[in-house]
Amino acid sequence: MELKPQDLLVLLKVAANPPQRWTYAALGEALAMSASETHACVKRAIAAGLAVSLGREGWQPVRPALLEFMLHGARYVWPAITGPAKRGVPTAFGAEPLASLLNAAPGEAPVWAHAKGSAKGPTLSPLYRTAPQAALADPALHRLLALLDAVRMGRARERAMASELLKTALGGDSHEPQ
Repeated sequence: MELKPQDLLVLLKVAANPPQRWTYAALGEALAMSASETHACVKRAIAAGLAVSLGREGWQPVRPALLEFMLHGARYVWPAITGPAKRGVPTAFGAEPLASLLNAAPGEAPVWAHAKGSAKGPTLSPLYRTAPQAALADPALHRLLALLDAVRMGRARERAMASELLKTALGGDSHEPQ
């Protein structure tokens, strides 16, 4: 069993929308994946301890484990790969909440290359190929993905700020599955 980047995308989609219960089909549609692919993602996440099965009630992310993996593992498992400047969707310190906390020069903030993007900057490989499309449709997911990218590619100050914001967003102080 090996975690895949889409597993983290599925976990973040559910964590970003906590009151909602997702079917595999609805989750797949929201992330431009198949229902069988989202089901496989959940199975791998449960096996890795990043999610817990609730039996007939479905499943949910284990927020403390998810946070720990995002802060200390994801940047090594799926390193950020930068590329040439293009039009795309702002991420890392180019997207909120970091964009309003850090002053990046125009064209300096990273983007995920995407035709519907609103900014131009150096490209950053998204966690998964459908992440930009899913982020455009879900601001809460976009926020978590951008913070993860700041952890994956940022300098020490950006990583520290993103880490604190992720702790708040995912409730990292709790030791119980949420």
